[in-house]
Amino acid sequence: MSTKVSDHLLQRLREWEVEHVFAYPGDGINELLAAWERADNTPRFVQARHEEMAAFEAVGYAKFSGKAGVCAATSGPGAIHLLNGLYDAKLDHVPVVAIVGQTNRSAMGGSYQQEVDLMSLYKDVASDFCEMVTVPEQLPNVLDRAMRTALSRRTVTALIIPADVQELDYSPPKHAFKMVPSSLGIAQYAPVPAQEEVARAAEVLNAGEKVAILIGQGARGAREEVEAVADALGAGVAKALLGKDALSDELPYVTGAIGLLGTRPSYELMQGCDTLLVIGSSFPYTQFMPELDQARAVQIDIDPHMIGLRYPFEVNLVGDAGATLRALLPQLKRKKHGAWRKKIEKDSARWWQVMERRAAVDADPLNPEYVVHALDALLPDDVILAADSGSAANWYARHLRLRGAMRGSLSGTLATMGPGVPYVIGAKFAHPERPAVAIVGDGAMQMNGMAELITAAKYRKDWQDPRLVFAVLNNQDLNQVTWEMRAMSGAPEFRVSQSIPDVPYADFARSIGLGGVRVEKTDDVIPAWREALGADRPFVIDFRTDPDVPPIPPHADLDQIEAAATALLKGDPDAAGVVRQGFKAKVQEMLPGHRRRDGKEGG
Repeated sequence: MSTKVSDHLLQRLREWEVEHVFAYPGDGINELLAAWERADNTPRFVQARHEEMAAFEAVGYAKFSGKAGVCAATSGPGAIHLLNGLYDAKLDHVPVVAIVGQTNRSAMGGSYQQEVDLMSLYKDVASDFCEMVTVPEQLPNVLDRAMRTALSRRTVTALIIPADVQELDYSPPKHAFKMVPSSLGIAQYAPVPAQEEVARAAEVLNAGEKVAILIGQGARGAREEVEAVADALGAGVAKALLGKDALSDELPYVTGAIGLLGTRPSYELMQGCDTLLVIGSSFPYTQFMPELDQARAVQIDIDPHMIGLRYPFEVNLVGDAGATLRALLPQLKRKKHGAWRKKIEKDSARWWQVMERRAAVDADPLNPEYVVHALDALLPDDVILAADSGSAANWYARHLRLRGAMRGSLSGTLATMGPGVPYVIGAKFAHPERPAVAIVGDGAMQMNGMAELITAAKYRKDWQDPRLVFAVLNNQDLNQVTWEMRAMSGAPEFRVSQSIPDVPYADFARSIGLGGVRVEKTDDVIPAWREALGADRPFVIDFRTDPDVPPIPPHADLDQIEAAATALLKGDPDAAGVVRQGFKAKVQEMLPGHRRRDGKEGG
């Protein structure tokens, strides 16, 4: 039997050590599907319920494995459906390769069924590399470049393969004019800036008295180096959300997340510093960074296209975070851990007390802050976490302390709804031996999460560790948008757009062979988490939460909360609840001392 182009495509993916392809079938890739059957399903075809979910699963796989995620779809609508997940990968700098079918070459330009100009469609999302395979000899070079570009530039690449090309007999490129041979693999490297640039950066950092460090996902492989630099400089460390797992939240000088979803200590760290070091982050919200004339600043990033963004940096170092910090460390003058460092540690310790208090505030029926706060102490040491966009991301950012080998992520830049469930499914294929937890809102669960539970049910027996928990914060409200309307637009809740139905998520989970429980009482929250984390199958917890609990930004003061609440009284249908819950949450920051386990105030 001859080797078809489709057969060689799968062979080449195997040679790249691709183990999973997240996909959905369609006639534009029929011959590729036939090749999968001939190849005994190697690499493994993982069937999502929707092409967008396949793309999100590839993103989750890539985020948590460090490898390239690969997804595949048919021509026309299948290729279109991939786009949201692919943009999520592009904006979060995640290596994903998309393989999409196309109508036969003979039909192109003929307004044929499912004919879409895919080269134009993918021109932006796969701007670093997008090619159509039109002859067999082209295939190895195009695939190799797609894989290599995705991995080296941490981005999205795409291969478009017409259906009739998939069916052609494969022949390799020849030693001839206009033939392009290719090779496998990508070299590992850790670029370091020039010595004089490192010296300039050291000079800036040594001159500062109040140093702040901001890290992102680019610092994930440099944990020891970041700790050493923070210790040498007496600095506090804030984290962009994509870098939440880059450094342990148990370190006393780590102030947690930064930005609208961040912590007050991170906000105050930036407001009080005179020197800023940014490592592996393109955190976009300048208003949460120091005033533009306040701090001297140094940036370290491996991508020269991302250097110099967001702040007037005095020194820009292009290089690998770990290698660059190792070059920088010997040139740093050790600072005494004086009042600045002590203030950072005191502020951080007090913030966790405030979070405990806010979690203890009564709500109707459940306080979502308590739901997530209660999980913190129960997290397995090797857990993989994902949060969906929306108010769930607030509580993930503020109430969960990532430490040790824990991993966590969300849609950091696109901030799209719906990746929470497919992210952790992708993570389970990357690490079938580890537990995973997704915290999602009911809006995201209704948008696409419920259908993708079927994928979890389909593959659950293939995972060595059966623990896969989906926590649904069910408040029957598109809550983040509701609060954004109130806080940013001064508009009351528009129920017609914001209210969503109450769905029996746990019942649905049980109907397809998963575990599930609905929780409406505070006393049942911890037992539900324990049951889910001890289950022998994926498990859905339907937490009935109060939509009036506010995701208060760290820079908001009590006057602002009261002013917003007064405005809400003019027409918001939930105004009374908003005022009540907002005041109760904010006042926890004003109280002295901390709340002991017995509920009494301590010093």
